[in-house]
Amino acid sequence: MQAAQGRLADMRVVLVCGLLSLLSLSHGCPKECVCNSNTKVVDCRGRGLYDIPRRLHPDTQELYLQDNRIRGLGSMAFREIPLVRILDLSNNSITSVSPTALLGLRTLQRLSLANNNLRELDKRLLGPIRSLSHLDLSHNSLWGFPGAMGDSLRNLSHLGLAHNRLTRVDRSLLEALTRLDSVTLRGNPWRCDCQLMGLKLWLESYVFKGGVVDEVICSQPEEMREKDLQKVPYQLFHACMTTSYHYLFANIHHLESERLLRGHTHGNHAHPSSHALHIPMAMGEGFGGGGGGGGGGSVPECEPKQRHRPVNLRHAIATVIITGVVCGIVCLMMLAAAVYGCAYAAIMAKYQRELKKNEELAAAQRADHATADEKEPLENAIA
Repeated sequence: MQAAQGRLADMRVVLVCGLLSLLSLSHGCPKECVCNSNTKVVDCRGRGLYDIPRRLHPDTQELYLQDNRIRGLGSMAFREIPLVRILDLSNNSITSVSPTALLGLRTLQRLSLANNNLRELDKRLLGPIRSLSHLDLSHNSLWGFPGAMGDSLRNLSHLGLAHNRLTRVDRSLLEALTRLDSVTLRGNPWRCDCQLMGLKLWLESYVFKGGVVDEVICSQPEEMREKDLQKVPYQLFHACMTTSYHYLFANIHHLESERLLRGHTHGNHAHPSSHALHIPMAMGEGFGGGGGGGGGGSVPECEPKQRHRPVNLRHAIATVIITGVVCGIVCLMMLAAAVYGCAYAAIMAKYQRELKKNEELAAAQRADHATADEKEPLENAIA
């Protein structure tokens, strides 16, 4: 009996040890990393990792994954560490990031994706994060930066966009970053035309308010190459302002011509390209147009062309339905008016006939009375 109880006690001890080992494995430290339970820091730098390590402790506040071989971030890649504040993924081989990769990281303050191979970022990537103060995207291949991210970056104090492939940045995005203290923009192929005038205006206001920025060196057009945008005089952008008024009316003329050409094409099966579109000579004098050589009849490169707006099928159907209902109501009103007019005319005609008949009867009665009155004195005289 005592031996059986001893074996049972041993089994309990083994079971407890097994459960403790399982718990330590499920919320322990990955073997590829070094963990500090006091500071809640996990250091996985330079370990040749191809993916995000698993079994991270949920209380982790800092995770360092730089200098590895990570190629992509999947959906909810950091769901095990919802309290992380610092996330460093710099110097990897990341080419793609899922729009929901950072979902759940509501306390994230610093994010570094520098020195990777990113070409674009989804506007939803930073949607749920409102506490981000430091974002480093330098040394990538980004062609653009989504303007819709501005709402998620209102608390940002540092933005790193240096050494990418940016040619312009939306001014509205930068104006939304009201707490921005520093920004890096160097090393991009900036196209210093009318489209970048908004960035120049923002930079001057930003620096005047005490903001820190490195430099914006122009790469295009050729006459602006290697010039600092902040030092470019406004006279070189004069063409952008003088042609804006003409460009507005040229666009209106262009749209009207397209409408007429479409109608003509449907009637004569002619191709719209066979018709020349007249554009004022001032339109060819855009920024960087040289001495007035070629391009006199084209839209200046510094002014955006009108986008073609696709027809909305639902709006078209709704318009047709509303038009049909209005036409039906008008037709019913016209029919009612016609019926009312006919009825009124018939009643008036009947009334006029009765009135005329009554007048004729009254005239006949008056004539009879007059004849009777004339005969009565004659009969009296004979008598």
